[in-house]
Amino acid sequence: MAFNGSQSESPSLVAQVRTWARELGFSQIGVAGVDLSSAEPGLAAWIGNGFHGSMAYMESHGVRRARPAELVPGTTSIITARMDYLGATPEGWQAIEFDRLQRPEEGIVSLYARGRDYHKVLRSRLQKLADRIAAAVGPFGHRVFTDSAPVLEVELAARSGQGWRGRHTLVLNREGGSMFFLGEIFVDMALPETEPVADHCGTCSACLDVCPTGAIVAPYRLDARRCISYLTIEHHGSIPVELRPLMGNRIYGCDDCQLVCPWNKFAQPALVPDFAPRDALFGQPLVALFAWSEEDFLRNTEGSPIRRIGHARWLRNIAVAMGNALAKREDAEVRAALQARMEHPDPVVREHVAWALGG
Repeated sequence: MAFNGSQSESPSLVAQVRTWARELGFSQIGVAGVDLSSAEPGLAAWIGNGFHGSMAYMESHGVRRARPAELVPGTTSIITARMDYLGATPEGWQAIEFDRLQRPEEGIVSLYARGRDYHKVLRSRLQKLADRIAAAVGPFGHRVFTDSAPVLEVELAARSGQGWRGRHTLVLNREGGSMFFLGEIFVDMALPETEPVADHCGTCSACLDVCPTGAIVAPYRLDARRCISYLTIEHHGSIPVELRPLMGNRIYGCDDCQLVCPWNKFAQPALVPDFAPRDALFGQPLVALFAWSEEDFLRNTEGSPIRRIGHARWLRNIAVAMGNALAKREDAEVRAALQARMEHPDPVVREHVAWALGG
C-alpha cells in the first residue's frame, strides 16, 4: 500500500500507522499539533515554584518544551504513541504490590524498571515505525523521542487522545490505566489531529491521599522535590533527612499513586517481552542488593534503566531502606551489612549508612 503524503491521503496514512504500530507492540497512536502555547504559563509557574528540584535541564529549556517546532524545525505534526509495560500480573496485582511494601527487608523497584530500559525499546520501535512510514510515503523529516529531550510528553499525549492528565499528573486511559510509556515522532507533514478525551478523575483524591511524602501538593500539581521517584532516580547528593523515613523500602521509583488508582484495574499487559521482570530486580532482600559490588551492579543492570543512577546512588537508596527496616525491627544481618559499608569511598553513601545505623 502506498501513499503520496498529501493532506487528502493523511487519514488513510494514520489508519495504516495504527496497524503498523500495533504490530510493533504499541497500544495506541494519536496525532497532536505543534501549538502548545496554552501550556506555557503552567510550565513556567511549575518551574518558578522550584517544583523541578535539581533537574536543571527543566529550567534551562524553559518554555521551549512547549514549542516543538523550535526543538525540531519544520515539525508540522507529532505522532504520539503509548506502550503498555506491565508483565504478566495475577488478579489483584495492585494489592499484591502494596503488600510487598509491608516487607521492610525487601527492596522494591518500581514496576516499570524491572525489565529492559524503555528508552531503548521505544526509541528502536518508534524508528521502525518511522521507517515503515517512509517506505509508504517516501523520505520525510522526522525525529523520535521518548523521555529523552525537552518534550511535553503528557501534554502531547492528552491533546492527541491517549488519555487525560490524571490528578497525579500522569496520563490515564479508560482502557489501559496509566501503566504505559509514552513516545513521539515529530514529523514534517500535516496529519489530522486526533481528538482529546474528557477527564474522568472526578472528585477522586486517592492518589493525593496515598502519596507517602505528600509530593502531589494539589490536584494536577507535583512537587518533584518530595517525590520518591525523583529522590531515588534524578536527585544527586543527600536525600533530605525528613523524607528518608517516608521512603520505606522503595529503592528505585515509587508506584503508590498508580497502585491506588481505580483506573489501573484496566491496566493491560505488555505486548512485547522486553519488560518482563528480571529476577535480580524483583523480590530481592535489601541485604543481597546492598552487597553488590560495582561490577555486580553493572552486570545486573545491563540494559536496565537503573544503570544510569550508578552504583553509589544505588547504595544510597538501599541504605535508606535498610535504616527504615531497622527502625521497624532490629536485624543483625541488616546492621552488619550497613557496618561493612561505613568506610565506603563515596561521602554520600557514608552519610546515609551512618543515618541508617542511627548515627
